[in-house]
This record gives sequence, structure tokens and C-alpha cells, in this order.
Amino acid sequence: SSFTSRAHGFGVRGSAVLALVFGFMIIGFLAVENALLYKGFLFYLGLPDTVGSRIIIYGILTIAWILLTAYGFNLVAKVSSIALIGFLLVLLYMIIDVIATSGQSWSSVLSFGAQLPPEALKSMGADTDAGKFAFAVNVLIGSAGALALVDADLGRYARKSSDIGIAALLGNVAMDIVMLAVGGMVMYAGMGQIVEYHVTVGHLTHEAAQALALQSPDSIAAAFIIFGGIIGTILMIFAQSKAQVLNTYSASLSLTSLFDALFSWRPGRLLFVILANLIACVMLVGSILDWFNSFLTVLGVLTTCFAGIMIADYFIVKRIQRSRGETDLDVPNINWAGIITLIVAFVLAHYVLNTYISIEFFTSLPICIILYPILRFATMKKAA
Repeated sequence: SSFTSRAHGFGVRGSAVLALVFGFMIIGFLAVENALLYKGFLFYLGLPDTVGSRIIIYGILTIAWILLTAYGFNLVAKVSSIALIGFLLVLLYMIIDVIATSGQSWSSVLSFGAQLPPEALKSMGADTDAGKFAFAVNVLIGSAGALALVDADLGRYARKSSDIGIAALLGNVAMDIVMLAVGGMVMYAGMGQIVEYHVTVGHLTHEAAQALALQSPDSIAAAFIIFGGIIGTILMIFAQSKAQVLNTYSASLSLTSLFDALFSWRPGRLLFVILANLIACVMLVGSILDWFNSFLTVLGVLTTCFAGIMIADYFIVKRIQRSRGETDLDVPNINWAGIITLIVAFVLAHYVLNTYISIEFFTSLPICIILYPILRFATMKKAA
């Protein structure tokens, strides 16, 4: 996707902007998933959260992702296909079992309200129904945009471009609709069992157990271990392993594109595989990961802008150029039309119009598609 952005929207050096933003996002996801696995191991093994535990567990995870990405990609692909089926079966069992034992009806687990305290919702601007919906969409659009760009990288050898579109659609539906609904149902219906587990096994007070059950990623890992048992734990590790290998692979592609665009430096993929994992470890220090989570809305707007600009260049600008008989389409060093469009669309969506249109990609996407062709043809005329 970074190389595609060179020819469509940003230019050779201008594509470094996409590589930087996308790389930061994917490495952030790599760090978040590492934190989820770390919390899962602590919960399952009953270990305290100490510096020693962090060094050992994060160290093992980091080495595993580097080796699997560099030398075991085919193995991961084969094993994950089998593990995915098992994961879905365990997930289906968990849903049915949790809802049946909770005494809740299917209608109640599909229509429950927000579980966070009112003050937490207010701090996120999600204290109304519209605010909750906008907050959820703004957060999810970042991962949706990232997944679409990852699909472009992983699907570049597909037989037909439509296959990539189908994969992107199914992936986003599974991630942002199906898994979101499943996670909400399990956490809502199973909240009583999770709280009871923390009170009985962890010897916490009811209030402390309830607060712990609402924390993420602690609650996610705990729920899967409590309801899925040993099989669920193993399958969770397999599923996360595949995700982490893909995150490492995509992050290394972005770092490769970044250093190639800025410095024409191509030391090899292995170095960037290692570098991506080291940066992910740094993000786990202090409150950097919390800052990344708060930055997801911004990243969502930016990835939407990237996609909109590339779509406008490919489907509008390039088609008009070809209809005029222009076949020698040079790639600029920096496509200022794309850079300016990115800045304008982001500022308008995130800072100017956000009070009127709270779902920010509703603003950024049409601005990019309309503004970019105008600026691109204007800059080409000036250059001519």
C-alpha cells in the first residue's frame, strides 16, 4: 500500500507520510496485542505484574514474533487455518454456554446499554446515544482502515483485484461487527461469573472485582480463559500469534517503505522485523500505550484520508489523463496535491467540523475525493 501511494496520490518521497502513520498504527496494534497476551499469561499462571514477569514474557513474545515472521510465515499460515476453525467452534460454545448459564435472554444480551460508569462515558463524549455511536465508529474506523491497507499488501499477488475487495469486506465485517457483537454479548452475559471468579479466586471485594472485569485487555483475556478453559487459552494464543505475525509483517513493510522513500536505504526485511518489535516493546513502557489508544480516532481519520486520496487519483485523475491520451504518467517526487488534501481534510474533519459531524470520516472521505482531483490538475497545469 505504501508503494501504491507513490504512484497514486503522494509521490516517491511523499509516500513516507503514509508509511510513517501506518507503521505507527500497526506497531501500536502489535504492542496492544502483546499486552493482551501478557495479561492472559499473568491471569492463567497466577503471576504478579512485576518487572521480571514483563521482561521474561515480553521477551519471549518478541523473539517468537521475529522468528515466526522471518522464518515461519508458511507454517503460521497452515496452522492458523486449522486453529481458526477450532477458535470459532470454541467461541460458539462460549456464547451459548455463557448466555444459558447466566439466565439472560437472547434479546437482553443483544440490547444492553453501556457498562462503563457515567463519568467515564462523559469523558469520552459518549454520554448520549448519538455520542456513543459516534465514539464507537470513530474508534473502529481506524482498525478498519488499517485492515483494508493490510489487505492491499497481503493480496497484491491475488489473481483478481475483486478477490482483495471480498477479503477486505469479510475481514472488516468479522472484526468490526461480528467479533464486536460477540465480545459484548459474552462480557455482558458473563459479567456475573467473571466478578464471582475474581472474588472467589482472587479474594477481591465485589467492587474491586467489578472494576477489574471492565478493564481491557485484562477483561478480554480473563473472559476467554474462564469460559474457554485450557482449549480456549491455547486457541487464543494461536489466534493472537497469527495476528502478531501479520502485524509484524505489515509493520516491517511500512518501515521498509519509509526508509526507502526518505533515504533510499534497503538493508533487508529482517532488520525492520526486529526494529518493529523493539519499538512495540518501547511503547509498552509507561503510559505510551494509553496515549496510543487515545490516538486511534486520529489514526482512523488519517487512514480514511489516505484511502480517499488514492481512490481519487486512481479512479478519477488517472482515468481522465488516459482519456486525454496521456500515457507517460510520471510519478512526482512529492505530490503536493495529495499532501495538501491530507492536511485540509484532517483539520476540517477532526478540528473544525467535528462538532457538526461527529463521525469524522464522513467528512474526511468526501473532502479528499472532491478536493484532490482539483488540486492535482491545478498543480499539473502549473508545472506544464
